[in-house]
Amino acid sequence: MTSSQTTERADRSVDVVDATGKKTGTATLPGALFDANANVSLMHQVVVAQLAAARQGTHATKTRAQVSGTGAKPYRQKGTGRARQGSLRAPQFEGGGISHGPQPRSYDQRTPKKMKAAALRGALSDRAREDRVHVVSAFVAGDAPSTKSALAALDAISTAKRVLVVLDRDDVLNWVSLRNVPRVHLIEAGQLNTYDVLCADEVVFTEAALAEYVAGPAKGGRGSASSSELPDLETHEIDSEVPSVAPATAPADTEEKA
Repeated sequence: MTSSQTTERADRSVDVVDATGKKTGTATLPGALFDANANVSLMHQVVVAQLAAARQGTHATKTRAQVSGTGAKPYRQKGTGRARQGSLRAPQFEGGGISHGPQPRSYDQRTPKKMKAAALRGALSDRAREDRVHVVSAFVAGDAPSTKSALAALDAISTAKRVLVVLDRDDVLNWVSLRNVPRVHLIEAGQLNTYDVLCADEVVFTEAALAEYVAGPAKGGRGSASSSELPDLETHEIDSEVPSVAPATAPADTEEKA
């Protein structure tokens, strides 16, 4: 058994602060998610795939068959002293078609889910080892959004130029308060990805967002409908027999006329 297999992932404890910057408790960062090995080549592959998938791929050029122009031969074949030409839409002419130009295509790369998850764990673990992962209870005290209050709370935690703030999907108050801050990038816990973590100098979770990310979709992080909310798809048995439909017959007067 190798040393990497025997190494246990140690949980980390970070302070939880409120909107005023006061410590209100501690939060545990599970070692399985925040103390994993940072595989640089894996993270590079995942980031390249993510950036490639973000490309629209709508670039296009026209070939000589698609450009507008005359189809007549520009001049006679012989006797001019010039190279023979057959069409003004050829690539060597101005306004002609493009040879081997870019065409619309998809840049998507197939990346297994386990690779994406491992790359994200490595990126978060790298930030956690350098004490650049923070947890807050809230950025704003009260029910009214306030960018000034949220920015003051954020400055008490970190003054980095690029901060990734992770919120839960229902946290409208903090989202509205921080959405106009240039150095802050907001993201929902379920959308957390390797690229955004690596681009940020500091990562700040709210308590609800951290719980949602740690739980994961499989454990109810995204919420699951209860049995009473699910539609009834069961085919119930019919007690009585289904009545048969007799075939249609022509009216009696029609039969007499025929």
